[in-house]
Amino acid sequence: MLMIKRSEYLELLKTAVRRSPITALLGPRQTGKTTLARMFADNKLATFFDLESIPDQRRLQNPELVLGNLEGIVMLDEIQLMPELFGTLRVLVDRPGQKARFIILGSASPEIIRNASETLAGRIEFVDMNGFDLAEVGSSNWESLWMRGGFPRSFLAENEADSLTWREGFIRTFLERDIPQLGIQIPATTMRRFWTMLAHYHAQTWNASELSRAMGLSDKTVRGYLDILSGAFMVRQLQPWYENMSKRQVRAPKIYLRDSGLLHSLLNIDDMHTLLGHPKVGASWEGYVIEQVLQILRPLEVHFWAVHNSAELDLLLFHNGKRYGIEVKFSEAPETTHSMQTALHDLGLSYLWVVYPGMDVYQVDKKISIISLQKIPELIHQL
Repeated sequence: MLMIKRSEYLELLKTAVRRSPITALLGPRQTGKTTLARMFADNKLATFFDLESIPDQRRLQNPELVLGNLEGIVMLDEIQLMPELFGTLRVLVDRPGQKARFIILGSASPEIIRNASETLAGRIEFVDMNGFDLAEVGSSNWESLWMRGGFPRSFLAENEADSLTWREGFIRTFLERDIPQLGIQIPATTMRRFWTMLAHYHAQTWNASELSRAMGLSDKTVRGYLDILSGAFMVRQLQPWYENMSKRQVRAPKIYLRDSGLLHSLLNIDDMHTLLGHPKVGASWEGYVIEQVLQILRPLEVHFWAVHNSAELDLLLFHNGKRYGIEVKFSEAPETTHSMQTALHDLGLSYLWVVYPGMDVYQVDKKISIISLQKIPELIHQL
């Protein structure tokens, strides 16, 4: 299988470990966190603990004694399975003369971040790791990345059938093993049904009442299901931006399945021909582009903006005190719209880019350009 060296993540990890006694490498399962950590530790003094391993769990029965005697890099994989270790790490890194640097790896973000924030404040740095992005796989592979998603084994599979089989296995394992490991007792069939319904609501504003009625559950219950999938990096809740203006603005988040390959599996889309003829193709394209923008540009703050029954903007980015907009269109030749002009004016945008699936790049207004997906990595120099 082809290997793609993830140089940018290695640099992020290297910088974080140099700056902080504890580094948390977080992201979905099967995105290569363990592989990256082992690559980083290659040719270094390092000790690795897999907290899914019974022998490693036994080795850590007295964690302060075991970890306190180690030097170099100490890696704790799937840290969410032993949250009691957070207190131990705080004690260890506060000791004078501590010689170890700790890397904790996990795939359940809220629990880890909450424990780390409460227990390890000022001692920890976070590195978020995702699946492959366009900058890593090459812009010529954008269609395959869209169809298969960014999970390495899905993207690198020999053919579409193998990729689809891997994704189906991932979904099943996630529902039947990973969620119960987090102490969440929800039947796999119920969560699969909810996840599939979310796929049909992909790129839409969250409406708890509508989903709860469809599933015969309470608003609170479906909100809890959404938070579980968001916390496990499967779903993105893109928060709205609103400010003082006379217009009635949307205040509910938009929901996206973060990996386009998993979205297509849940929608029973098995090849590009089927995708292009599917009613959700535009929504799929929107989510795919948004994830590429967020992974490649890594903006510190990002929102969407919408006014009820009027204008909207898919992404609002903030950089160096300025505001920039990104609109996503699945169209062969997008043009300026009243909605774009309204967003430019009402939000005071410095510039707005419209990302479409074509190859040409052209300007359609003083502050609006149409660009191809392949040009996203170049935007970092224009912000």
